[in-house]
Amino acid sequence: MNYPLISEYIEAIKAAEDNLNQLSYLRPVMNDDGQPVMSSGNFAVVFKMKDEQTGKFHAVKCFLKEQEGRAEAYRQIAKELENVSSTFLTPIKYFENELFVDSKATKDIEFPALLMDWVDGVPLDKYVRDNINDSYELELLTWNFKLMATWLLEQPFAHGDLKPDNIIVRDDGTMVLVDYDGMYVPAMEGQSARELGSPDFRHPQRTEQDFDKHIDDFPIVSIALSLKAIALEPKLLEQYGAKDRLLFSEADYRDLGNCRFVKEHFPSQSPELDMLYALFSIVLRDSKQQGNSISAIMETAICQPEQLIEEIYSTEVTEDDLANAWIDGYGAYYSADRKRLLKVPNINDYYILEGTIVIGDDAFRGCERLRCIIIPDSVIQIGNDAFRDCERLLDIDIPNSVTQIGTRAFRGCRNICIIDIPDFITQIGDGLFCDCWNLGSIDIPNSVTRIGDDAFKGCESLWDILIPDSVTQIGNDAFHGCSNLQSIVLSNSLTQIGIGAFRGCHNLQNIVIPDSVTQIGNEAFNDCDNLQSIVLPNSLTQIGTGAFCYCHNLQSIIIPDSLTQIGDVAFFECWHLESMDIPNSVTRIGNDAFAFCYNLQSIVIPDSVTQIGNEAFRGCGNLRSIVVSEGNSRYDSRNNCNAIIETDSNTLVVGCSKTVIVNSVTQIGNDAFMDCFGLYYTYIPDSVMQIGNGAFSGCKNLLSIIIPDSVIQIRNEAFHGCSSLQTIFIPDSVTRIGNNTFRGCHNLQTIFIPKGSKDKFQKLIPDSKHLLRELFIKDVTWVMKKILTKVTEYDLANAWVDEYGAKYSADRKKLLRGPNVDKYCILEGTLTIGDRAFVNCYRLQSIAIPDSVTQIGDDAFAGCSNMQSLVIPNSITEIGYGVFYLCKKLQSVVLSNSIMQIPTGTFRDCKNLQSIIIPKGSKVKFQKMLYDYKDKIVEQ
Repeated sequence: MNYPLISEYIEAIKAAEDNLNQLSYLRPVMNDDGQPVMSSGNFAVVFKMKDEQTGKFHAVKCFLKEQEGRAEAYRQIAKELENVSSTFLTPIKYFENELFVDSKATKDIEFPALLMDWVDGVPLDKYVRDNINDSYELELLTWNFKLMATWLLEQPFAHGDLKPDNIIVRDDGTMVLVDYDGMYVPAMEGQSARELGSPDFRHPQRTEQDFDKHIDDFPIVSIALSLKAIALEPKLLEQYGAKDRLLFSEADYRDLGNCRFVKEHFPSQSPELDMLYALFSIVLRDSKQQGNSISAIMETAICQPEQLIEEIYSTEVTEDDLANAWIDGYGAYYSADRKRLLKVPNINDYYILEGTIVIGDDAFRGCERLRCIIIPDSVIQIGNDAFRDCERLLDIDIPNSVTQIGTRAFRGCRNICIIDIPDFITQIGDGLFCDCWNLGSIDIPNSVTRIGDDAFKGCESLWDILIPDSVTQIGNDAFHGCSNLQSIVLSNSLTQIGIGAFRGCHNLQNIVIPDSVTQIGNEAFNDCDNLQSIVLPNSLTQIGTGAFCYCHNLQSIIIPDSLTQIGDVAFFECWHLESMDIPNSVTRIGNDAFAFCYNLQSIVIPDSVTQIGNEAFRGCGNLRSIVVSEGNSRYDSRNNCNAIIETDSNTLVVGCSKTVIVNSVTQIGNDAFMDCFGLYYTYIPDSVMQIGNGAFSGCKNLLSIIIPDSVIQIRNEAFHGCSSLQTIFIPDSVTRIGNNTFRGCHNLQTIFIPKGSKDKFQKLIPDSKHLLRELFIKDVTWVMKKILTKVTEYDLANAWVDEYGAKYSADRKKLLRGPNVDKYCILEGTLTIGDRAFVNCYRLQSIAIPDSVTQIGDDAFAGCSNMQSLVIPNSITEIGYGVFYLCKKLQSVVLSNSIMQIPTGTFRDCKNLQSIIIPKGSKVKFQKMLYDYKDKIVEQ
């Protein structure tokens, strides 16, 4: 059985009331971004759900891969655990065919789900790392693990995959086991194991036949030994541990004699630790060691810790503290017991008193004369804003005794170049080095788990930084404005990149985001204008608002299959982005997501997209190809029209310079062609009833347009900023013209309207009533076309001439006169072939017309008696009168489906015409236009 993608499960869970069967009373718990709270692994994804009636939280586990015998195994496990009352386990219930999922990955539609109680807490290994500097917490954790382990050893069942990830530590330090996929219960006696557990915690000789109540014995002893050793000497975790494991690896189990940890630390100075190591050695040799013996030794070796009593000193400095302070010879204020430094006067150099434990909040704040400071090894804590705005402080040596540094402690220390962070600091606090302009490089120790908000904001000289694997979170604006930062290596444990984390890092050129990251915050890489490439991980589900906005040099980006949303203005003004592969997991493309990506040439909208935001592709002037996958239920690009059409409403929502507005479209949507700089001409079919707000706004090269008499409404700012627009025809059917419709149309010379309708249109467009000119309906097409294709003496006098003698308009947009040569290629970028451009060019045998051409004028090739064939490109929508008149040797013509009108007499006296080749499926259309030549029409 194949299973859905994570993104498909997410969409199903969002509508839990409709998609769950027996559990339909549950509702997903949403995070701040409106997405379900979830976690995922290689084999399953788990969602946090709430029972709306009781208020209780549950976990619903959905599977990603098949496991043989899973359903029966979970029924047996659930039955065994029904009679077990313990805080170390959570009850489970397995539901077959519980969740309906509309999946592209499988033909199945109903999938199993596992219901459990939701457990609040963190995995054991993370808890260890979070408390690595707290000896009491580590001792208490070891004790709590022993309590759970000895209880588990007494049970007739076994967990089967005992490892830190599957042991959750609650806020009170107690533990609970999760993930029962590999569990053994007595009903399974004689069966083979469904899985063998993690290699770094299972016995090295374990096979599928080793499946009984003793399979947890070895991992219990291994974890207990590691926890006890770490509690006694926390540095061991950094020296011998690694991500997802403690002190031992699979290689250590297979060759204990060469294990560095064993060789360097045993025998130890602790009899209890040696006792656990002896037990570990026995269980490693004899995997069938009885649980009772293990329990007895663990009871002796792991004792309940006594409460550690330490003097607690606050960094807060009160008025009472200062009133009762002891003052040294420099005027510095200390607490009466000399343990806390409260306030230092504005002096050049200072030696802090030996024995001082705390540097208080604001102690040196604003000491702009301070250049040198000596901190003794007795100091363990530096308060908030302690050295803030010490502008002349050059360098500072923070002793390794310091375990906590307050927020903004060194903010505004503009001259600090180098600083070493002590080994036991767990957080780089909010604003810690903000505006340290000259800080060039910094080593972040492996103890740090979080880089706070604004931590390095404004560190303009910071050019290189290595984020250790211990770091799981980079806060908001952490590196904002680090304009010289060229490269950064991110932690493999990182799960979150905060809002604006790397905003304004102008010299950052490339970055690899590790697979652990699930969320990139809003504006995370905003204004990284030298960023050229980025690799996004498969774990990512959402790209935040403006995440890559103003990354002007971004050329390539690979979006993973896990992504469900591309946020608003996510790639705004990514000028060099040429193409974008949107995976089938994406359901929403946000407002202005790709706006002003000038070099974006093609897009493919996959089946999964159900929402495209306002102005998502505005200003993409070079966009030439738009394709919507045929399986998309919300949008289509029917008849290869190079546009996105909302299927149900027949509204064209996104167009480009190569769009053909097909005859089934009833509305041109709001901002559909907004800032489409490459649009010079367009044909609106008589199916269109409404032109939306800003539909052609900013199309600065649009020259003229005919609005058909099917249109009833032209809404606000429809042609706002069409600065090249010269002429437009508005039919009598129009009853409403919105505000500012022609605002900024500086070159608009004439608004053609039907004869006798002047009074009406003077009211509809009072600001432009001086441009109104009445015209008989029958003359509209002829007049409009003649304005565009007409070649005047003025045009010829001011023409640009190419090497063959062909004459073009000064802007190279109109071909005025073609040369009488054998072969000719019309200049790329030409929009119009003018009236009589090649008339009587008897030498012309072949001609290449570029895709930029949209219109061919009257008699354009008349009298080209030696021309034998011609291909009309897809860009051309209209052909003038007598275009091929007297082309006596013309044998074949290839016409595109975009052509809307072919006048009578187009092929007059083309005596050798044998075939008019048209696109497949368009025969009826062309038979109507070419009735006299219908026997020569050939579909291809």
